[in-house]
Amino acid sequence: MTAPSSEPAPTQASAAANTPPASAPAISATTPTPASSAPTPSPGPTTPSPTSDDAAGRFVARSAVVTAVELGKSWHTGCPVGPAQLRTVTLTYWGFDNAPHTGHLVVAASVVPAVIKIFAALFTEHFPIRSVQPTADFGGSDDASMAHDNTSGFNCRYAVAPGAPRWSAHAYGKAIDVNTIENPYLEGGKVLPPQGAPYLKRTPYQLGMAVANGQLVRAFAIAGWQWGGRWTSSPDYQHFSADGG
Repeated sequence: MTAPSSEPAPTQASAAANTPPASAPAISATTPTPASSAPTPSPGPTTPSPTSDDAAGRFVARSAVVTAVELGKSWHTGCPVGPAQLRTVTLTYWGFDNAPHTGHLVVAASVVPAVIKIFAALFTEHFPIRSVQPTADFGGSDDASMAHDNTSGFNCRYAVAPGAPRWSAHAYGKAIDVNTIENPYLEGGKVLPPQGAPYLKRTPYQLGMAVANGQLVRAFAIAGWQWGGRWTSSPDYQHFSADGG
């Protein structure tokens, strides 16, 4: 484990996509059509209501430095990276209510351009995302964040995997979990989060799912990120990482 290194002052990042049409386009041809019998997820809080920041209906993203206070219980002394190596990315995303929203992702400063590229593509395609909040909003609890069907990045924690404790890619700010209920993690016969059990059956396709060659997996792959759904013994459908871990 290395100590956090100093880095240049943060820069503002932004990206914009063409204004989307008045109504959301249909899911692309490469993504199967949702079935009428699809189970309804039951996250805690519902999708946030659109705010004035979303009114223009355009994708907007910017990054800013993040402090230890803002990271709350998602960070502590001894983590593999420090606040100086992280950024908060504020961005627009498309919700399950067919409307734009503003969310916040904490990620490594080095992956900010890739993250903006990924979420710009998802917004342009109107891929639905339930919630985008830092794990600090959930007291640093991965379980609480997943139960909320939340999309998040940085969290200083060990990998949920057998064997000796090792830092998760999330502890470096180089992993993002998306739509955790629609995309559960199956590890040792345990479904995480438990609300995701109805979604272990990956066909027929349901809105918000990560599937091979689908919108979500493709957007991350184009940016060079890898999908945890490729792990056949313990598929982690929600997980995407810059380094494959």
